[in-house]
Amino acid sequence: MIRKPHVLIGALVGALLTAPLLALIFIGQQAAGLPFLPSDFFNPVRDLTPGGLITTVIDSVKSIILALNLGRVDTAAKNVEFAMAIGLLFILGIVAGAIFFALFNRSERPTWLRTGVIGGLLVGVVMALVSLQFGISSTVDPRIIGGLWIVVLFTIWGWGHAWAYNRLAAPMTAATATTSSVQSVDRRQFLITLGAASATLTVVGAGLGALLRRGETTSPTSVALDGGAAQSSASGNIDVPPPSNLDDPLMPAPGTRPEITPVAEHYRIDISLVPPSIDEATWTLPFVSKMSDQDETLAEFTLDEIKAYDPTSAYITMSCISNDVAGDLISTTYWTGVSFKRLLEDVPLPDNATHLKLIGADGFDETVALDVIRSDERVMLAYYWDGKPLEQKHGFPLRIHIPDHYGMKQPKWIIRIEVLAADEDGYWVRRGWDKEARVRATSVIDTVAVNDVITEGDQQLIPIGGMAWAGARGISKVEVRVDEAEWQEARLRAPISDRTWVIWRYDWPFAEGDHRFEVRCIEADGTPQIESVAGVRPSGATGIHSVRETIG
Repeated sequence: MIRKPHVLIGALVGALLTAPLLALIFIGQQAAGLPFLPSDFFNPVRDLTPGGLITTVIDSVKSIILALNLGRVDTAAKNVEFAMAIGLLFILGIVAGAIFFALFNRSERPTWLRTGVIGGLLVGVVMALVSLQFGISSTVDPRIIGGLWIVVLFTIWGWGHAWAYNRLAAPMTAATATTSSVQSVDRRQFLITLGAASATLTVVGAGLGALLRRGETTSPTSVALDGGAAQSSASGNIDVPPPSNLDDPLMPAPGTRPEITPVAEHYRIDISLVPPSIDEATWTLPFVSKMSDQDETLAEFTLDEIKAYDPTSAYITMSCISNDVAGDLISTTYWTGVSFKRLLEDVPLPDNATHLKLIGADGFDETVALDVIRSDERVMLAYYWDGKPLEQKHGFPLRIHIPDHYGMKQPKWIIRIEVLAADEDGYWVRRGWDKEARVRATSVIDTVAVNDVITEGDQQLIPIGGMAWAGARGISKVEVRVDEAEWQEARLRAPISDRTWVIWRYDWPFAEGDHRFEVRCIEADGTPQIESVAGVRPSGATGIHSVRETIG
C-alpha cells in the first residue's frame, strides 16, 4: 500500500515547480527572444474579458497606483499588468499540481512517470499553440522554435511533478503504519528542500534574466529623408528645429513642466505587456480591400518608400483618454512622418470606400474615416519622434497621429490597413469607450512657487504656473482663482505649435495662510472648459483643477 499525498500538497508542489519554470521562460525571452508565455497567454485572456470588467479593472488599478503614490501611472500600470500575467500562470501551475497529484493518487507507481510526462506534454502543446496564435513576444525565426521551447519546458515540468510525487508517496506496511510521524517529518523535510531549491532557482533565474535584459532600444534607421524642412544628419536621423517660441518674453513659473517631453519620459499606454518587435527589413504596410469576398491588396509600401515622400513634422501634444484631470498621461514631442492624405493619393481606393481600419502588431485596431484624412493634411503616419526612429515601446516602425483626438484612436506598430465600405468600432469603442474620443479642454496647476517669491516695489508675488490644452483647437485664455475670489487672467506663453499645450503664468500677491488655487481655460473660439466633474470613462475627464498650499 502507498500512503498517498493530499492534493493540497500537489498544489504546493505545483507552485514550487512553476516558479522556476517562469524564471526559465524569462531567461529564454531575454537571452534569445523566445516567447514570454505570461504575456502571450495574457493577450487572449485580456481580449476575451468583457469590456465593462476590463475597464473596471483598469480604473481600480489606476486608483490604487494614485492612492499609494506608486509613481508614474503608465509605468506602474505596466508593472501591475506584468505581475497579473505572471500571477495568472502561477495560479494555473498551482491548480495543475493539484490535478497531477489527484491523477497520481488514482494510479499505480509504474504509471506516475508516464502520467506526468504526458500531462506536461499536453499542457506544453496547448501553451505553445496559444503563444503561436496570440503571442507577439517572440523574435525567433521560425516561430516554431519558440513553440518547441515551451513544449520541452512543460514536459520537464510535468516530469517534475511525477518525481516529487514518487518521493512523497511512502510505502505503507505494518511496520511503518506506527511511524507516521517519521514519515511526516521526511515529507516536510523534502518539501523544505524542494522549496529552497525552487526559491534559489527562481531568484537566480530572474536575476540572470534581468542581466540579459535586452531592453527596448531604438530601431535601426533606414534611409535619410529627402527634401522638406527637416534635414538628415550624419547618423541618418533628422535635425530637430528649435521651438518657435524661444523669443517669447514670458518665462514659465519655476516648477512648471518642461514644454517638450524627452522621449524617455513620454507616457506609454497600450494593450501589450511586451512591445511588439518588428523587423524593418521584412516589414511592409499593405492596403487591403475588404469590400469583396476575397481580400485584395491595393498597394504595399516599405518603410523606405514611405520615408521617400516629403516629410511633415510638428511639435505635438498627445494625451490618453484615461488621463485624469492633472494626470501624467500627457506628453509633447516632435513628430515626423508622411501626410496620410499624400500617401493615399498613390493607393487605388475603390469608389465606395469610406473608412480605413488600422491594425497594430499588438492586436489593437481603430478605424478612421477617409473624409477625415482627405480634409486634413496634418493626419500623419509617423516614423520619427524627436528626430529619431520610433522606439520599439512607442510604436516602431509606424504610428498614426490624428489631430484633436485622444491616443485611443491612434494605433501604433501598424502592420496592416484595411479598406472598408462602412465604419467599424475600434478596440476600445467595442469595450464601451467613446466613439469619437475628441480631446476635452483641460488646464492644470503645475506649481505654486512659494520658494521663488518675486519682489516688485513694495509688493511680493508668488509665481503660479502650469499648462492648458485643447487639442488642435488652441487656447485663448487661462484664468486663476484663489480662495473662490474673482477669476484673474493669467499670462500665456506662445505655444510651440498649433497642436501643443500652452504654458501659462500668474504672479499672485503674497498672502500668508492656507489657500486654495484653481485654474480654468477657454478655447481659441471662446468655448469655455467644462467645469463640471466627470471621470475618464467613457469620453475623458473634465473638471476644474485645484491645489492647496500653506503660505508662511
